[in-house]
Amino acid sequence: MSTVLYILLGIILLVILLGLIAPKSYAVSRSIIINKSQSEVFGYLKLLKNQDQWSPWGERDPNMKKTFTGTDGKVGFISAWESDHKQVGSGEQEITGVVENEEISTQLRFLKPFKSTSEAYMKVSESDNNSTEVIWGFSGRNKFPMSIMMLFMNMDKAVGKDFEQGLAKLKTILEK
Repeated sequence: MSTVLYILLGIILLVILLGLIAPKSYAVSRSIIINKSQSEVFGYLKLLKNQDQWSPWGERDPNMKKTFTGTDGKVGFISAWESDHKQVGSGEQEITGVVENEEISTQLRFLKPFKSTSEAYMKVSESDNNSTEVIWGFSGRNKFPMSIMMLFMNMDKAVGKDFEQGLAKLKTILEK
């Protein structure tokens, strides 16, 4: 009986230790230069419905159910999705801030395959020769016990390639 108690105590201590050393937050971002003016790029990006044309997750499930609430491009607009595809899941994205020709801030609320909330943004700034740098990023907090999983998963690697793919497609669309 005492051996089982020691094993159980050891497992509990291990979980506590892993919870203490696990990363408490994450941040991922990628950027690209688009050969269009800052105002043209921003005008396109601030409309969340346009993400359907370049989002890597939209390609994974072109049949996902989408619903929209509010006025696109304005604070409070919500784009919601439902998908049975495990890499797409279900959730919603709400515009939480717009700084004209500079930044769109959104909150991502994932419901499936697991619940989480992240803050996301698209920033634009003037680059050389009438081109625009676009930075796409998001960040969030890892809550226990999910934080322990982050010891074995690299969020930058997991999502960074999707951001790169989406930005490349965005560039192609805008430079046509």
